[in-house]
Amino acid sequence: METKKTHSGQAKRMALKTRLSKREITVAPGIFDMISARMADSMGFDCLYMTGFGTVASYLGLPDAGLATYTDMVNRVAAFCGGTNTPIICDADTGYGGLLNVAHTLRGYEAAGAAGIQLEDQEFPKKCGHTPGRHVIPLEDMVSKIKVAVESREDTNFQIVARTDARTSLGIDDALRRGEAYAKAGADVLFIESPESVEELERIGQSFDIPLLVNVVDGGRTPQLSPVDLQKLGFSLAIYPISGLLAVAKSLKDTYSEIRSLRGTQSVESAMYPFSEMCALMGFPEVWAFDHAHAD
Repeated sequence: METKKTHSGQAKRMALKTRLSKREITVAPGIFDMISARMADSMGFDCLYMTGFGTVASYLGLPDAGLATYTDMVNRVAAFCGGTNTPIICDADTGYGGLLNVAHTLRGYEAAGAAGIQLEDQEFPKKCGHTPGRHVIPLEDMVSKIKVAVESREDTNFQIVARTDARTSLGIDDALRRGEAYAKAGADVLFIESPESVEELERIGQSFDIPLLVNVVDGGRTPQLSPVDLQKLGFSLAIYPISGLLAVAKSLKDTYSEIRSLRGTQSVESAMYPFSEMCALMGFPEVWAFDHAHAD
């Protein structure tokens, strides 16, 4: 049986870097398991985003609160990147420790096939973005982490996304100051987490000359703008980390409620993905072809 053929990690990294250099808005859906990864991969996106919130929730059934380890997450990176053709930026939290851990994490993510890595400046244990209780490490410590990440990568096309969570606890001015320092340290993409107004988004877009990422969280702190409007403000990449996860959770609740109430699934069947298409998405035609070729 043939396995799913994927482009090499190097090719994916080159494709992502080239795409971001155009400064046209790129939209990246959040993937959190192999079904979401394969679905998004089949739809022609230029980039996918491995969400920490969704991956920890689906893989461990835990909140994204610093509980997942490097081993947990690099396992998911390898699975997602090995089973898809689209470049993926993968959440790596704080790098899972000090400078040596950051170097180890970056090399592991790169070897696992990621096109980019996201590192943030939160204190450990970190918290999910757009939630309360997030505190940041000293600016100088994060600058050192970024420099180590730059030194540790083998492929210069591997994108290092530097995220600051300073806006929520210290204000927008401090967040912009950190962004400037992180860019000077060698970050390829800047991610100012959870700005709280269009005016703040505009300030971010006007402050930097490298690709900027905006985190579009349904129900989060940041205003919901269209990708076209985000591009006008200066952003190159808009991630939608939990949109798919929330949609799946709502569909599961609706379907399971019908089953639990003894009504069956007839009333929700029209909202379901067709069984035949799910079989195709997961590769069953190749299994059937193999069986046919080797039948007695």
